[in-house]
Amino acid sequence: MGFMDVLLILVPSTLLWASPLIFTALGGAFSERSGIVNIGLEGLMVIGAFSSIVFNLAFADTFGSATPWVALLVAMIMGGLLAVLHAVASITFRADQVVSGVAINLLAIGLTLFLVKRIYGKGQTDIISEGFGKVDIPLLNKIPFIGDIFFSNTYWPPFVAILVSVIVWYVMFKTPFGLRLRSVGEHPMAADTMGINVTKMRYIGVIISGAFAGVGGGVYAQSISSDFSHATISGQGFMALAALIFGKWHPLGAMGAALFFGFAQSLSIIGSSIPLFENIPSVYLLIAPYVLTILALTGFIGRADAPKALGTPYVKGSR
Repeated sequence: MGFMDVLLILVPSTLLWASPLIFTALGGAFSERSGIVNIGLEGLMVIGAFSSIVFNLAFADTFGSATPWVALLVAMIMGGLLAVLHAVASITFRADQVVSGVAINLLAIGLTLFLVKRIYGKGQTDIISEGFGKVDIPLLNKIPFIGDIFFSNTYWPPFVAILVSVIVWYVMFKTPFGLRLRSVGEHPMAADTMGINVTKMRYIGVIISGAFAGVGGGVYAQSISSDFSHATISGQGFMALAALIFGKWHPLGAMGAALFFGFAQSLSIIGSSIPLFENIPSVYLLIAPYVLTILALTGFIGRADAPKALGTPYVKGSR
């Protein structure tokens, strides 16, 4: 197997595994830039994965090839609704944000498994027939060398995720809304003094984070697992949170970190078919993404400056 053959396998796989992490990390950026810690990204991905698969199975005959995209809208709505619980607990009742996020994770896993057994009578759903299959990107796949590696035999979600990352960067750093969002995460009292509704902005940030994480779960379920069970989402939400921290709470930085973790995940799956890694025991490849996540955080978290008011409830009129 030549170098080009390795790239043809590794690049599309890396992009595919990175896309759910990108969407979820972008969601985390909205929440944490507003000052609310969101440990619940894992649970929000779970609810997105579950709702997208259930919708896909129920309406595949109705929407045909458009089913996965419509299912992502459903996953977005469900993720946003579940995030409202985290927002109410963390913002209105000023509960511990980490504990609230953990509760979201436990609630999502327990609720979805209960519903799967009630609906399908077993521990997992059926396999979907309409998912995100491999495609050739028109025109771009004709570019010499680059077209074969990046735009042939690939998937749509990674390119949508990269485009959305750029849009989120623009919204967060080039618009009045983004300035208000960041201000309530840095100095909420100053923002309040300037007439910004801190509670409203934080609610918006948390709900958007849920919507994005729901999309991340929907992308993962419909392009990688093709069904839903207790093991469908197994640490991807925490990887996305790590990517957000690794990327210094910046949308483009988070996207780059998600690509790195996506590479590690894809390597754990297809590494045995690549000559350089074929003699490495599979267990080492399987744990590699999680080890790299820990190493990345221990090596860079000290130099990453979180939003100043992250994790601190705001009480109007307090100092």
